Amino acid sequence: MTGFTPPPAFTTRPQLVGTFGMAASTDATATATAQAVLERGGNAFDAVVAGGFVLHVVEPHLNGPGGDLVGIFHAEGADGPTVLMGQGPAPAGATIAHYRAEGLDLVPGAGGLAAAVPGAVDAWLVLLRDHGTWELGDVLAYAIGYARDGHPLLAQAAATIARVSGLFRDHWPTSADLWMPEGEVPAPGAMVRNPAYAAVLDRLVAAGAGAADRRARIDAGRAEWKTGLVATASTAFLAQPHRHSTGADHAAVLTADDFAAFDAGYERPVTAGFRGHTVAKAGSWSQGPALLEALRILDGFTDDRLDPQTPAGAHTIVETLKLALADRDAYLGDGAPVDALLDEAYISGRRAQIGGTASHQWRPGAVPGRTPFHPPLRAEGGVAAGTGEPTVAPTGQTRGDTCHIDVVDRWGNIVAVTPSGGWLQSSPAIPELGFCLGTRLQMMWLDDAAPTALRPGARPRTTLTPTLVLKDGLPLFAMGTPGGDQQEQWQLPMLLRMLAGGYTAQQAIDAPTLHTTALVDSFWPRTWTPAGVVAEDRLGADVIDGLRARGHDVTRTGDWALGRLSAVGISREDGTVWAAANPRGMQGYAAGR
Repeated sequence: MTGFTPPPAFTTRPQLVGTFGMAASTDATATATAQAVLERGGNAFDAVVAGGFVLHVVEPHLNGPGGDLVGIFHAEGADGPTVLMGQGPAPAGATIAHYRAEGLDLVPGAGGLAAAVPGAVDAWLVLLRDHGTWELGDVLAYAIGYARDGHPLLAQAAATIARVSGLFRDHWPTSADLWMPEGEVPAPGAMVRNPAYAAVLDRLVAAGAGAADRRARIDAGRAEWKTGLVATASTAFLAQPHRHSTGADHAAVLTADDFAAFDAGYERPVTAGFRGHTVAKAGSWSQGPALLEALRILDGFTDDRLDPQTPAGAHTIVETLKLALADRDAYLGDGAPVDALLDEAYISGRRAQIGGTASHQWRPGAVPGRTPFHPPLRAEGGVAAGTGEPTVAPTGQTRGDTCHIDVVDRWGNIVAVTPSGGWLQSSPAIPELGFCLGTRLQMMWLDDAAPTALRPGARPRTTLTPTLVLKDGLPLFAMGTPGGDQQEQWQLPMLLRMLAGGYTAQQAIDAPTLHTTALVDSFWPRTWTPAGVVAEDRLGADVIDGLRARGHDVTRTGDWALGRLSAVGISREDGTVWAAANPRGMQGYAAGR
């Protein structure tokens, strides 16, 4: 390949290659669980579901059963990729009028008013029912064991508890009881247990005891989740006024009927071509189409303009992202059409808007027949930080965040899932359940003109956005990352390096990266930073100085701060499978053989 900085001669860890099966995730225990399932004869779907439930237990500051997920997969023999839709909608009582009457101009970043209908658990069970092979009890046994018997608390989880310990003590006593059982923040590495959540999972398994077959047993577990203790206990508990991120007390509007009405399911992905490959993403209820738009814009440049480790390449990538993310906020939302944003004439017009200096304007494109929504551009700094929203500070430190897991098996099944929400800091813990509900509604505007306006039954436009890449109709690799608004931004350089620069996945994950903050934050308090760029120091002085010379406001963030990527893939040359994982944070791992 030409036009790219050569890939690093050494990586922090090998890219694993084998013939049996591979797993990669943001947590070593979840990866080990998924690989253990493969070793016992399970397929990729059995493995990813087992690993996903373990993530609820071992990374409770990054996701929970009260949250949501987006997955994308290709089953062996299928005629194309499929999106797993695990994003619950706004409850029936979640109207703009109600929230305005509560004195709000934004959906809060924490507290029960921000809770969408939880979608993650139902989505995991639907995937297991339709594409897995194992019984529900066998899949859940790993998570039940860790919840009941204990696991070492991650340092990042302990730090999260410490950040919200005052809130727990003063306003969320049930969360203090669960996460600070001795009245103090537990130390990193302390053994922590969650018997209440173990009992919830036991109930899901027991619900199917008398069912006729595996499918019916899993559906019985789904019914228990949606109509049993979880639905009744969580909605009754959060109906009591409690502290929100705004500093005021409110009652949630989520009801047991909202739980019962939701079904996770499948959708066809949106796709776009790049350098002879097909990239598949979830639809307009996610930010996935923004990545596709960015790739389409960049596909018109020569390779030397796509390298993040050159001043021209970094500038081009950042300016492209700013355009695509402006279109995200102006046009994307549940049910919104996306074809116009990927149309060749539209893409060519957007490409022509990339000049030689940094734009300081928020610039959505002009789509025929549609009026772009203009969200309020709130400068960062005037509003207090939210409680646990999964944003990334200029230092690269996350507040909240997300998980990710990928699995590929020897039969050719490949899947990537990004679960999130229901972080331990989202809302008060429900004592009978051992977890809290999520806050995804904070991505919806209290403005009817917005494509993401708060409306009963509408899905918030989630930032969760795994990726599947295909060649000639066959899957090559699946990938994803935590990071909120940075998810597409961290995936884009990896894709460019792999598909245009010839890097392996591990080389692309290890390589230094960057992102822009010149976007409307998806999370409360919804701020915007014109011309902001955050860059790892390893990009080098030439690149960082070159960005500044072009008018970008660059924050240097250390050598290893940005990106939480992982991936698995299939080599079409020899049939081997591979996996790669992120070294940053010392928690992500790949395993396989």
